Amino acid sequence: NNVSDAVKKLPGININPSSTYGRNEIKIRGMKADYTLLLINGRRVNSREALISDYANDFDLASLPVSAIDRVEVIRGPMSSLYGADALGGVVNVILRQPGDKATGEIGYNFEAPTEGSGGDHNRLSGYVSGPLIENTLLGSLIIDGGKRDAWRTELSKNPNTDALEERDNLNLLGNLSWLIDDRQSLDFDVTYTKDNRDVAWNNYGVAKRNIQKMDRLGLGLTHNGSWENVDTRLRYYYENVELMDNSELKGGRADTTQDNHTIDGQISGYLGDHLLTGGGEYRLTSLKHTMNLPGGGVDVSQGAIFLQDEFKLGDLALTFAGRADQHEVYGTEFSPRAYATYSLTDNWVIKGGVSKAYKAPTLAQSTRGYSIVDCRGGCQKVGNPDIKPETAISYELGTAYEAERFGAGVTLFNNDIKDMIQTETRLPGMTRISYINVNKARIQGIETSFWVDVTDDLNWTTNWTIVDAEDRTTKMRLKQTPKNTVNTQLNWQALDNLSAYVSYQYTGNQYLFDKEASKTRGFNTVDIGATYTPVKNVDLKLGLTNLTNEKRDYVATNNDYFLSGRTVYGGVSYKF
Repeated sequence: NNVSDAVKKLPGININPSSTYGRNEIKIRGMKADYTLLLINGRRVNSREALISDYANDFDLASLPVSAIDRVEVIRGPMSSLYGADALGGVVNVILRQPGDKATGEIGYNFEAPTEGSGGDHNRLSGYVSGPLIENTLLGSLIIDGGKRDAWRTELSKNPNTDALEERDNLNLLGNLSWLIDDRQSLDFDVTYTKDNRDVAWNNYGVAKRNIQKMDRLGLGLTHNGSWENVDTRLRYYYENVELMDNSELKGGRADTTQDNHTIDGQISGYLGDHLLTGGGEYRLTSLKHTMNLPGGGVDVSQGAIFLQDEFKLGDLALTFAGRADQHEVYGTEFSPRAYATYSLTDNWVIKGGVSKAYKAPTLAQSTRGYSIVDCRGGCQKVGNPDIKPETAISYELGTAYEAERFGAGVTLFNNDIKDMIQTETRLPGMTRISYINVNKARIQGIETSFWVDVTDDLNWTTNWTIVDAEDRTTKMRLKQTPKNTVNTQLNWQALDNLSAYVSYQYTGNQYLFDKEASKTRGFNTVDIGATYTPVKNVDLKLGLTNLTNEKRDYVATNNDYFLSGRTVYGGVSYKF
Protein backbone atom coordinates (compact mmCIF):
# COMPACT_ATOMS: atom_id res chain seq x y z
CA ASN A 1 0.00 0.00 0.00
CA ASN A 2 2.98 2.35 0.48
CA VAL A 3 6.78 2.43 0.54
CA SER A 4 6.86 1.66 4.27
CA ASP A 5 4.86 -1.53 3.65
CA ALA A 6 7.27 -2.52 0.88
CA VAL A 7 10.34 -2.55 3.12
CA LYS A 8 9.06 -3.14 6.66
CA LYS A 9 9.56 -6.94 6.56
CA LEU A 10 13.20 -6.82 5.47
CA PRO A 11 15.99 -7.73 7.93
CA GLY A 12 17.28 -4.76 9.91
CA ILE A 13 14.32 -2.50 9.05
CA ASN A 14 11.97 -0.88 11.57
CA ILE A 15 8.96 1.25 10.69
CA ASN A 16 8.53 3.33 13.82
CA PRO A 17 6.00 6.07 14.54
CA SER A 18 7.81 9.39 14.32
CA SER A 19 5.08 11.28 16.15
CA THR A 20 2.03 10.69 18.26
CA TYR A 21 -0.40 11.07 15.36
CA GLY A 22 0.54 8.37 12.93
CA ARG A 23 3.53 9.53 10.91
CA ASN A 24 6.04 6.84 10.09
CA GLU A 25 9.78 6.71 9.57
CA ILE A 26 12.17 4.12 8.17
CA LYS A 27 14.95 3.14 10.55
CA ILE A 28 17.76 0.83 9.47
CA ARG A 29 19.77 -1.23 11.97
CA GLY A 30 18.61 0.83 14.94
CA MET A 31 19.82 4.13 13.49
CA LYS A 32 17.63 7.25 13.53
CA ALA A 33 15.42 7.97 10.53
CA ASP A 34 17.64 10.98 9.76
CA TYR A 35 20.34 8.43 8.93
CA THR A 36 18.21 6.74 6.25
CA LEU A 37 18.84 8.38 2.89
CA LEU A 38 15.78 8.35 0.61
CA LEU A 39 16.35 8.43 -3.14
CA ILE A 40 14.18 8.41 -6.26
CA ASN A 41 16.11 6.98 -9.20
CA GLY A 42 19.29 7.71 -7.27
CA ARG A 43 18.31 11.32 -6.49
CA ARG A 44 17.78 12.68 -3.00
CA VAL A 45 14.29 13.40 -1.71
CA ASN A 46 15.08 16.01 0.85
CA SER A 47 12.78 18.24 2.91
CA ARG A 48 14.60 17.84 6.22
CA GLU A 49 15.73 21.48 6.36
CA ALA A 50 12.12 22.70 6.04
CA LEU A 51 10.81 20.19 8.60
CA ILE A 52 12.38 21.79 11.63
CA SER A 53 10.66 19.58 14.19
CA ASP A 54 10.48 15.83 14.80
CA TYR A 55 8.56 15.06 11.61
CA ALA A 56 11.17 12.52 10.46
CA ASN A 57 10.91 11.54 6.78
CA ASP A 58 7.16 10.94 6.53
CA PHE A 59 6.57 13.82 4.10
CA ASP A 60 9.33 12.43 1.89
CA LEU A 61 7.83 8.93 2.01
CA ALA A 62 4.42 10.35 1.06
CA SER A 63 5.86 11.81 -2.15
CA LEU A 64 6.54 8.31 -3.52
CA PRO A 65 3.34 6.94 -5.12
CA VAL A 66 3.21 3.15 -5.19
CA SER A 67 1.69 3.17 -8.68
CA ALA A 68 4.89 4.74 -10.03
CA ILE A 69 7.30 2.22 -8.52
CA ASP A 70 9.12 -0.46 -10.50
CA ARG A 71 11.22 -1.71 -7.57
CA VAL A 72 12.80 -0.64 -4.27
CA GLU A 73 16.49 -1.19 -3.54
CA VAL A 74 17.68 -1.18 0.09
CA ILE A 75 21.27 -0.95 1.31
CA ARG A 76 21.73 -1.69 5.01
CA GLY A 77 24.73 -0.02 6.59
CA PRO A 78 26.66 3.20 5.91
CA MET A 79 27.18 4.18 2.28
CA SER A 80 28.63 7.69 2.61
CA SER A 81 31.48 6.75 0.27
CA LEU A 82 29.08 6.74 -2.70
CA TYR A 83 26.02 8.67 -1.53
CA GLY A 84 27.47 11.24 0.85
CA ALA A 85 26.02 12.65 4.05
CA ASP A 86 22.82 11.27 5.63
CA ALA A 87 23.57 7.64 4.69
CA LEU A 88 24.87 6.57 8.13
CA GLY A 89 22.14 3.97 8.55
CA GLY A 90 21.53 2.97 4.96
CA VAL A 91 19.85 3.86 1.69
CA VAL A 92 16.33 3.30 0.32
CA ASN A 93 16.38 3.87 -3.44
CA VAL A 94 12.97 3.86 -5.15
CA ILE A 95 13.25 3.08 -8.86
CA LEU A 96 10.32 4.43 -10.87
CA ARG A 97 8.84 2.90 -13.98
CA GLN A 98 10.63 4.04 -17.12
CA PRO A 99 8.97 4.71 -20.48
CA GLY A 100 9.48 2.00 -23.10
CA ASP A 101 9.01 1.60 -26.83
CA LYS A 102 5.49 0.18 -26.40
CA ALA A 103 2.43 1.99 -25.12
CA THR A 104 1.36 0.74 -21.69
CA GLY A 105 -0.83 2.01 -18.88
CA GLU A 106 -2.60 1.20 -15.65
CA ILE A 107 -5.43 2.65 -13.61
CA GLY A 108 -6.18 1.63 -10.04
CA TYR A 109 -8.20 2.25 -6.92
CA ASN A 110 -7.18 1.28 -3.38
CA PHE A 111 -8.80 1.68 0.01
CA GLU A 112 -8.11 1.09 3.69
CA ALA A 113 -10.77 1.10 6.43
CA PRO A 114 -10.21 0.54 10.17
CA THR A 115 -12.78 -1.73 11.80
CA GLU A 116 -12.67 0.03 15.17
CA GLY A 117 -12.59 3.59 16.43
CA SER A 118 -13.98 6.36 14.26
CA GLY A 119 -12.80 7.63 10.87
CA GLY A 120 -9.52 6.56 9.32
CA ASP A 121 -10.89 5.62 5.87
CA HIS A 122 -8.28 6.07 3.14
CA ASN A 123 -9.18 6.15 -0.56
CA ARG A 124 -6.62 6.44 -3.35
CA LEU A 125 -6.79 6.67 -7.15
CA SER A 126 -3.83 6.28 -9.48
CA GLY A 127 -3.11 6.25 -13.17
CA TYR A 128 -0.07 5.55 -15.33
CA VAL A 129 0.56 5.88 -19.05
CA SER A 130 3.81 5.40 -20.96
CA GLY A 131 5.06 4.94 -24.48
CA PRO A 132 6.68 6.44 -27.57
CA LEU A 133 5.69 9.96 -28.64
CA ILE A 134 8.03 9.80 -31.64
CA GLU A 135 9.06 6.25 -32.53
CA ASN A 136 12.69 5.47 -31.65
CA THR A 137 13.24 9.14 -30.75
CA LEU A 138 11.03 10.47 -27.94
CA LEU A 139 9.54 8.45 -25.08
CA GLY A 140 7.26 9.76 -22.35
CA SER A 141 5.40 8.76 -19.21
CA LEU A 142 2.87 10.36 -16.86
CA ILE A 143 1.86 9.19 -13.40
CA ILE A 144 -1.01 10.64 -11.35
CA ASP A 145 -1.65 9.47 -7.80
CA GLY A 146 -4.03 11.08 -5.31
CA GLY A 147 -5.64 10.11 -2.04
CA LYS A 148 -7.71 11.27 0.90
CA ARG A 149 -7.54 9.86 4.43
CA ASP A 150 -9.89 10.83 7.24
CA ALA A 151 -8.54 11.38 10.73
CA TRP A 152 -8.80 8.31 12.98
CA ARG A 153 -9.74 8.37 16.66
CA THR A 154 -9.57 5.56 19.19
CA GLU A 155 -11.17 4.97 22.58
CA LEU A 156 -7.68 4.27 23.95
CA SER A 157 -6.87 7.98 23.82
CA LYS A 158 -6.94 9.81 27.14
CA ASN A 159 -8.52 12.74 25.31
CA PRO A 160 -11.50 11.68 23.12
CA ASN A 161 -11.35 14.98 21.23
CA THR A 162 -7.93 14.27 19.70
CA ASP A 163 -6.73 12.21 16.74
CA ALA A 164 -4.54 9.12 16.74
CA LEU A 165 -4.04 9.41 12.97
CA GLU A 166 -4.06 12.73 11.16
CA GLU A 167 -6.29 13.68 8.24
CA ARG A 168 -4.36 13.78 4.98
CA ASP A 169 -5.01 14.82 1.36
CA ASN A 170 -2.27 14.33 -1.20
CA LEU A 171 -1.66 14.55 -4.93
CA ASN A 172 1.41 13.33 -6.83
CA LEU A 173 2.22 14.08 -10.47
CA LEU A 174 5.32 12.65 -12.16
CA GLY A 175 6.22 13.22 -15.79
CA ASN A 176 9.20 12.10 -17.87
CA LEU A 177 10.45 12.76 -21.41
CA SER A 178 13.37 10.79 -22.82
CA TRP A 179 15.05 11.91 -26.05
CA LEU A 180 17.02 9.08 -27.64
CA ILE A 181 19.72 11.16 -29.33
CA ASP A 182 21.35 8.11 -30.90
CA ASP A 183 22.26 4.53 -29.96
CA ARG A 184 24.68 5.77 -27.31
CA GLN A 185 23.09 8.90 -25.81
CA SER A 186 19.82 9.97 -24.21
CA LEU A 187 18.60 13.19 -22.64
CA ASP A 188 15.95 12.86 -19.93
CA PHE A 189 13.76 15.62 -18.55
CA ASP A 190 11.52 14.91 -15.58
CA VAL A 191 9.15 16.91 -13.42
CA THR A 192 7.51 15.98 -10.13
CA TYR A 193 4.87 17.81 -8.16
CA THR A 194 3.52 16.81 -4.75
CA LYS A 195 0.75 18.45 -2.75
CA ASP A 196 0.41 17.12 0.79
CA ASN A 197 -2.09 18.65 3.25
CA ARG A 198 -2.46 17.44 6.85
CA ASP A 199 -4.81 18.38 9.67
CA VAL A 200 -4.78 16.93 13.19
CA ALA A 201 -6.13 17.62 16.67
CA TRP A 202 -3.21 16.81 18.96
CA ASN A 203 -3.44 15.96 22.65
CA ASN A 204 -1.33 18.40 24.66
CA TYR A 205 -1.61 17.55 28.37
CA GLY A 206 -5.35 16.93 28.02
CA VAL A 207 -6.03 19.92 25.78
CA ALA A 208 -6.75 19.52 22.05
CA LYS A 209 -4.42 21.61 19.87
CA ARG A 210 -5.03 21.85 16.14
CA ASN A 211 -2.08 21.51 13.78
CA ILE A 212 -2.40 22.19 10.03
CA GLN A 213 0.46 21.61 7.61
CA LYS A 214 0.45 22.08 3.85
CA MET A 215 3.46 21.12 1.76
CA ASP A 216 3.99 21.76 -1.95
CA ARG A 217 7.05 20.20 -3.57
CA LEU A 218 8.28 20.83 -7.11
CA GLY A 219 11.16 18.93 -8.67
CA LEU A 220 12.82 19.44 -12.05
CA GLY A 221 15.61 17.31 -13.47
CA LEU A 222 17.72 17.14 -16.63
CA THR A 223 20.00 14.14 -17.19
CA HIS A 224 22.39 13.16 -19.98
CA ASN A 225 23.26 9.47 -20.16
CA GLY A 226 26.01 8.11 -22.35
CA SER A 227 27.05 4.54 -23.12
CA TRP A 228 30.35 4.76 -24.96
CA GLU A 229 32.77 2.14 -26.18
CA ASN A 230 34.62 1.71 -22.86
CA VAL A 231 32.73 3.81 -20.33
CA ASP A 232 29.25 4.84 -19.21
CA THR A 233 28.62 8.46 -18.20
CA ARG A 234 25.89 10.42 -16.46
CA LEU A 235 25.61 14.19 -15.99
CA ARG A 236 22.56 15.73 -14.38
CA TYR A 237 21.11 18.80 -12.72
CA TYR A 238 18.06 18.75 -10.53
CA TYR A 239 16.16 21.36 -8.58
CA GLU A 240 13.80 20.87 -5.66
CA ASN A 241 11.54 23.49 -4.13
CA VAL A 242 9.68 22.76 -0.88
CA GLU A 243 7.02 25.17 0.42
CA LEU A 244 5.69 24.34 3.89
CA MET A 245 2.87 26.19 5.62
CA ASP A 246 2.75 25.26 9.30
CA ASN A 247 -0.21 26.62 11.28
CA SER A 248 -0.11 25.25 14.81
CA GLU A 249 -2.01 26.40 17.88
CA LEU A 250 0.82 24.93 19.93
CA LYS A 251 3.53 26.91 18.16
CA GLY A 252 1.87 30.28 18.10
CA GLY A 253 0.24 30.47 14.68
CA ARG A 254 1.19 30.32 11.04
CA ALA A 255 4.77 30.09 9.79
CA ASP A 256 5.93 29.67 6.17
CA THR A 257 9.12 27.83 5.24
CA THR A 258 10.81 27.64 1.84
CA GLN A 259 13.62 25.21 1.03
CA ASP A 260 15.44 25.26 -2.32
CA ASN A 261 17.90 22.54 -3.33
CA HIS A 262 20.15 22.83 -6.39
CA THR A 263 22.28 19.79 -7.24
CA ILE A 264 24.74 19.09 -10.04
CA ASP A 265 26.38 15.67 -10.17
CA GLY A 266 28.27 13.53 -12.63
CA GLN A 267 29.50 9.95 -12.77
CA ILE A 268 31.70 7.88 -15.06
CA SER A 269 32.28 4.13 -14.87
CA GLY A 270 34.24 1.66 -16.92
CA TYR A 271 36.84 -1.07 -16.87
CA LEU A 272 40.56 -0.47 -16.56
CA GLY A 273 41.95 -3.93 -17.10
CA ASP A 274 40.10 -6.16 -14.62
CA HIS A 275 39.10 -3.21 -12.42
CA LEU A 276 35.63 -1.65 -12.64
CA LEU A 277 36.16 1.99 -11.70
CA THR A 278 33.33 4.37 -10.78
CA GLY A 279 34.08 8.01 -10.07
CA GLY A 280 32.33 11.32 -9.99
CA GLY A 281 31.45 14.48 -8.13
CA GLU A 282 28.56 16.45 -6.71
CA TYR A 283 27.76 20.05 -5.80
CA ARG A 284 24.73 21.02 -3.69
CA LEU A 285 23.35 24.40 -2.65
CA THR A 286 20.55 24.51 -0.07
CA SER A 287 18.68 27.72 0.79
CA LEU A 288 16.19 28.07 3.64
CA LYS A 289 13.74 30.85 4.47
CA HIS A 290 11.41 31.02 7.47
CA THR A 291 8.94 33.78 8.31
CA MET A 292 8.92 33.26 12.09
CA ASN A 293 12.00 31.58 13.50
CA LEU A 294 15.00 32.47 11.33
CA PRO A 295 16.95 35.70 12.00
CA GLY A 296 17.26 37.77 8.85
CA GLY A 297 14.68 35.58 7.15
CA GLY A 298 17.06 33.19 5.40
CA VAL A 299 20.28 31.19 5.35
CA ASP A 300 22.04 28.98 2.81
CA VAL A 301 24.85 26.44 2.73
CA SER A 302 26.84 24.76 -0.03
CA GLN A 303 28.77 21.51 -0.15
CA GLY A 304 30.66 19.53 -2.76
CA ALA A 305 32.18 16.08 -3.06
CA ILE A 306 34.28 13.79 -5.21
CA PHE A 307 34.31 9.99 -4.99
CA LEU A 308 36.00 6.95 -6.50
CA GLN A 309 35.21 3.23 -6.24
CA ASP A 310 37.24 0.25 -7.45
CA GLU A 311 35.78 -3.26 -7.83
CA PHE A 312 37.90 -6.24 -8.86
CA LYS A 313 38.36 -9.99 -8.34
CA LEU A 314 41.24 -12.14 -7.18
CA GLY A 315 40.05 -15.66 -7.94
CA ASP A 316 37.06 -16.33 -5.68
CA LEU A 317 37.65 -13.12 -3.72
CA ALA A 318 35.72 -9.99 -4.82
CA LEU A 319 37.03 -6.72 -3.39
CA THR A 320 35.56 -3.21 -3.29
CA PHE A 321 37.48 -0.12 -2.20
CA ALA A 322 35.89 3.32 -2.20
CA GLY A 323 36.48 6.79 -0.87
CA ARG A 324 34.61 10.09 -0.84
CA ALA A 325 35.81 13.57 0.11
CA ASP A 326 33.03 15.97 1.18
CA GLN A 327 33.74 19.70 1.37
CA HIS A 328 31.17 21.54 3.52
CA GLU A 329 31.03 25.33 3.56
CA VAL A 330 30.88 25.41 7.37
CA TYR A 331 32.49 22.16 8.54
CA GLY A 332 35.34 21.77 6.08
CA THR A 333 36.54 18.53 4.50
CA GLU A 334 35.65 15.02 5.62
CA PHE A 335 36.96 11.81 4.01
CA SER A 336 34.77 8.66 4.08
CA PRO A 337 36.54 5.44 2.99
CA ARG A 338 35.02 1.99 2.53
CA ALA A 339 36.46 -1.50 2.06
CA TYR A 340 34.41 -4.63 1.45
CA ALA A 341 35.17 -8.24 0.52
CA THR A 342 33.11 -11.23 -0.60
CA TYR A 343 34.68 -14.69 -0.74
CA SER A 344 32.93 -17.57 -2.52
CA LEU A 345 33.53 -20.80 -0.63
CA THR A 346 31.36 -22.62 -3.21
CA ASP A 347 28.96 -21.57 -5.95
CA ASN A 348 26.25 -21.33 -3.27
CA TRP A 349 28.09 -20.18 -0.16
CA VAL A 350 29.82 -16.83 0.48
CA ILE A 351 31.50 -15.05 3.37
CA LYS A 352 31.36 -11.26 3.31
CA GLY A 353 32.48 -8.36 5.44
CA GLY A 354 33.89 -4.88 5.49
CA VAL A 355 34.48 -1.59 7.23
CA SER A 356 33.31 1.90 6.29
CA LYS A 357 33.17 5.42 7.61
CA ALA A 358 30.12 7.67 7.37
CA TYR A 359 29.57 11.40 7.85
CA LYS A 360 26.57 13.65 8.48
CA ALA A 361 26.59 17.42 8.85
CA PRO A 362 24.08 19.18 11.15
CA THR A 363 20.95 20.64 9.59
CA LEU A 364 20.55 24.39 9.28
CA ALA A 365 17.99 24.33 12.10
CA GLN A 366 20.46 22.53 14.37
CA SER A 367 23.43 24.78 13.64
CA THR A 368 22.12 28.30 12.89
CA ARG A 369 22.51 30.78 15.75
CA GLY A 370 19.16 32.23 16.78
CA TYR A 371 17.06 29.72 14.83
CA SER A 372 14.29 29.13 17.36
CA ILE A 373 11.25 26.81 17.35
CA VAL A 374 8.63 26.02 19.96
CA ASP A 375 9.22 22.67 21.68
CA CYS A 376 8.40 20.80 24.92
CA ARG A 377 4.72 20.85 23.92
CA GLY A 378 4.81 24.63 24.03
CA GLY A 379 6.80 24.86 27.24
CA CYS A 380 10.18 25.89 25.83
CA GLN A 381 12.14 27.15 22.83
CA LYS A 382 14.63 24.96 20.96
CA VAL A 383 17.44 27.03 19.48
CA GLY A 384 20.25 26.29 17.05
CA ASN A 385 23.75 25.62 18.33
CA PRO A 386 26.53 27.07 16.12
CA ASP A 387 29.10 24.99 18.04
CA ILE A 388 27.47 21.67 17.13
CA LYS A 389 29.81 19.21 15.42
CA PRO A 390 29.14 16.86 12.48
CA GLU A 391 28.43 13.22 13.25
CA THR A 392 30.78 10.49 12.11
CA ALA A 393 30.48 6.72 12.32
CA ILE A 394 32.74 3.73 11.81
CA SER A 395 30.83 0.61 10.79
CA TYR A 396 31.99 -3.02 10.76
CA GLU A 397 30.11 -5.92 9.18
CA LEU A 398 30.75 -9.64 8.92
CA GLY A 399 28.36 -12.23 7.55
CA THR A 400 27.76 -15.36 5.56
CA ALA A 401 25.02 -16.44 3.18
CA TYR A 402 24.00 -19.69 1.52
CA GLU A 403 21.65 -19.90 -1.46
CA ALA A 404 20.47 -23.24 -2.88
CA GLU A 405 17.75 -23.91 -5.43
CA ARG A 406 14.97 -24.30 -2.87
CA PHE A 407 16.27 -22.67 0.30
CA GLY A 408 18.68 -20.09 1.60
CA ALA A 409 19.93 -18.58 4.86
CA GLY A 410 22.15 -15.78 6.05
CA VAL A 411 23.55 -14.19 9.18
CA THR A 412 25.27 -10.80 9.53
CA LEU A 413 26.95 -9.20 12.53
CA PHE A 414 27.21 -5.41 12.51
CA ASN A 415 28.67 -2.73 14.75
CA ASN A 416 28.36 1.07 14.39
CA ASP A 417 30.43 3.35 16.59
CA ILE A 418 29.05 6.88 16.31
CA LYS A 419 31.00 9.91 17.44
CA ASP A 420 29.32 13.24 18.24
CA MET A 421 25.77 11.92 17.70
CA ILE A 422 23.40 14.91 17.63
CA GLN A 423 20.53 14.80 20.10
CA THR A 424 18.16 17.29 21.70
CA GLU A 425 19.31 18.51 25.10
CA THR A 426 17.40 17.03 28.05
CA ARG A 427 15.07 19.62 29.54
CA LEU A 428 15.50 20.14 33.26
CA PRO A 429 12.84 21.71 35.54
CA GLY A 430 12.56 25.45 34.96
CA MET A 431 14.41 25.46 31.63
CA THR A 432 12.70 27.59 28.97
CA ARG A 433 15.42 27.18 26.30
CA ILE A 434 17.04 24.00 25.09
CA SER A 435 19.37 23.29 22.21
CA TYR A 436 21.12 20.50 20.32
CA ILE A 437 24.13 18.73 21.79
CA ASN A 438 26.65 16.13 20.69
CA VAL A 439 26.63 12.83 22.56
CA ASN A 440 30.27 11.88 23.01
CA LYS A 441 29.88 8.30 21.86
CA ALA A 442 27.09 5.93 20.88
CA ARG A 443 27.31 2.29 19.85
CA ILE A 444 24.75 0.33 17.85
CA GLN A 445 25.52 -3.32 17.32
CA GLY A 446 23.47 -6.35 16.47
CA ILE A 447 22.84 -9.42 14.39
CA GLU A 448 20.58 -10.04 11.39
CA THR A 449 19.45 -13.56 10.51
CA SER A 450 17.30 -14.62 7.57
CA PHE A 451 15.96 -17.86 6.14
CA TRP A 452 13.72 -18.86 3.23
CA VAL A 453 12.54 -22.17 1.85
CA ASP A 454 10.28 -23.36 -0.94
CA VAL A 455 8.23 -25.86 1.06
CA THR A 456 6.51 -26.99 -2.14
CA ASP A 457 6.34 -25.61 -5.67
CA ASP A 458 3.44 -23.42 -4.54
CA LEU A 459 4.38 -22.65 -0.91
CA ASN A 460 7.22 -20.36 0.20
CA TRP A 461 8.22 -19.43 3.74
CA THR A 462 10.52 -16.52 4.67
CA THR A 463 11.63 -15.35 8.10
CA ASN A 464 14.16 -12.98 9.64
CA TRP A 465 15.18 -11.90 13.12
CA THR A 466 17.15 -8.77 13.99
CA ILE A 467 18.63 -8.06 17.43
CA VAL A 468 19.86 -4.52 18.09
CA ASP A 469 21.75 -3.18 21.11
CA ALA A 470 21.80 0.63 20.86
CA GLU A 471 23.48 2.51 23.70
CA ASP A 472 24.55 6.03 24.55
CA ARG A 473 28.01 5.14 25.84
CA THR A 474 28.19 8.31 27.91
CA THR A 475 24.99 7.78 29.93
CA LYS A 476 24.83 3.97 29.43
CA MET A 477 21.16 4.38 28.45
CA ARG A 478 19.54 2.65 25.48
CA LEU A 479 18.80 4.94 22.56
CA LYS A 480 15.12 5.82 22.37
CA GLN A 481 12.61 4.29 19.93
CA THR A 482 14.95 1.46 18.98
CA PRO A 483 13.35 -2.00 19.45
CA LYS A 484 15.74 -4.61 20.80
CA ASN A 485 14.19 -7.44 18.77
CA THR A 486 12.31 -7.49 15.47
CA VAL A 487 10.97 -10.73 13.99
CA ASN A 488 9.24 -11.13 10.61
CA THR A 489 7.87 -14.34 9.16
CA GLN A 490 5.63 -14.82 6.14
CA LEU A 491 4.03 -17.74 4.30
CA ASN A 492 3.28 -17.17 0.60
CA TRP A 493 0.91 -19.52 -1.25
CA GLN A 494 0.39 -19.60 -5.01
CA ALA A 495 -2.97 -21.34 -4.76
CA LEU A 496 -3.78 -21.06 -8.49
CA ASP A 497 -2.15 -19.48 -11.50
CA ASN A 498 -4.36 -16.44 -10.93
CA LEU A 499 -4.66 -16.53 -7.12
CA SER A 500 -1.97 -15.91 -4.50
CA ALA A 501 -2.28 -15.42 -0.75
CA TYR A 502 -0.07 -14.70 2.26
CA VAL A 503 -0.10 -14.61 6.04
CA SER A 504 2.61 -12.73 7.95
CA TYR A 505 3.61 -12.13 11.56
CA GLN A 506 5.77 -9.34 12.97
CA TYR A 507 7.08 -8.88 16.50
CA THR A 508 8.42 -5.46 17.50
CA GLY A 509 10.36 -5.68 20.77
CA ASN A 510 10.51 -3.46 23.83
CA GLN A 511 11.89 0.05 23.46
CA TYR A 512 12.18 3.41 25.20
CA LEU A 513 9.92 6.21 24.00
CA PHE A 514 12.03 8.85 25.73
CA ASP A 515 15.38 9.09 27.49
CA LYS A 516 14.19 7.78 30.83
CA GLU A 517 13.51 4.40 32.41
CA ALA A 518 9.80 5.07 33.01
CA SER A 519 9.23 5.38 29.24
CA LYS A 520 10.08 1.74 28.52
CA THR A 521 7.25 0.14 26.56
CA ARG A 522 6.90 -3.58 25.96
CA GLY A 523 6.87 -5.30 22.58
CA PHE A 524 3.83 -6.00 20.45
CA ASN A 525 2.71 -8.52 17.80
CA THR A 526 0.87 -8.01 14.52
CA VAL A 527 -0.58 -10.50 12.03
CA ASP A 528 -1.53 -9.59 8.44
CA ILE A 529 -3.30 -11.65 5.78
CA GLY A 530 -4.10 -10.91 2.16
CA ALA A 531 -4.74 -12.25 -1.32
CA THR A 532 -4.44 -11.14 -4.94
CA TYR A 533 -6.75 -12.52 -7.63
CA THR A 534 -6.76 -12.03 -11.41
CA PRO A 535 -10.30 -12.91 -12.56
CA VAL A 536 -9.65 -11.87 -16.17
CA LYS A 537 -6.58 -10.86 -18.08
CA ASN A 538 -5.07 -7.49 -17.02
CA VAL A 539 -7.41 -7.07 -14.01
CA ASP A 540 -6.02 -7.56 -10.49
CA LEU A 541 -8.04 -7.59 -7.29
CA LYS A 542 -6.54 -7.52 -3.80
CA LEU A 543 -8.07 -7.84 -0.35
CA GLY A 544 -6.63 -8.27 3.11
CA LEU A 545 -6.51 -7.43 6.79
CA THR A 546 -3.71 -5.78 8.74
CA ASN A 547 -3.38 -6.28 12.49
CA LEU A 548 -5.78 -9.22 12.29
CA THR A 549 -5.72 -9.83 16.05
CA ASN A 550 -6.43 -6.14 16.83
CA GLU A 551 -3.25 -5.87 18.92
CA LYS A 552 -2.83 -2.78 21.10
CA ARG A 553 0.26 -1.18 22.58
CA ASP A 554 0.70 -1.06 26.36
CA TYR A 555 -0.40 1.75 28.67
CA VAL A 556 3.05 3.40 28.63
CA ALA A 557 2.72 3.98 24.89
CA THR A 558 -0.98 4.89 24.82
CA ASN A 559 -0.61 7.26 27.80
CA ASN A 560 1.93 9.12 25.67
CA ASP A 561 -0.40 9.02 22.61
CA TYR A 562 1.51 6.35 20.67
CA PHE A 563 -1.12 4.05 19.20
CA LEU A 564 -1.06 0.99 17.00
CA SER A 565 -3.62 1.11 14.18
CA GLY A 566 -6.38 -1.38 14.91
CA ARG A 567 -7.65 -4.15 12.66
CA THR A 568 -7.91 -2.64 9.17
CA VAL A 569 -9.43 -3.92 5.93
CA TYR A 570 -7.61 -3.01 2.72
CA GLY A 571 -8.37 -3.74 -0.90
CA GLY A 572 -8.03 -2.54 -4.43
CA VAL A 573 -8.57 -3.10 -8.12
CA SER A 574 -6.28 -2.28 -11.04
CA TYR A 575 -6.54 -2.57 -14.81
CA LYS A 576 -3.51 -2.74 -17.08
CA PHE A 577 -3.58 -1.92 -20.77
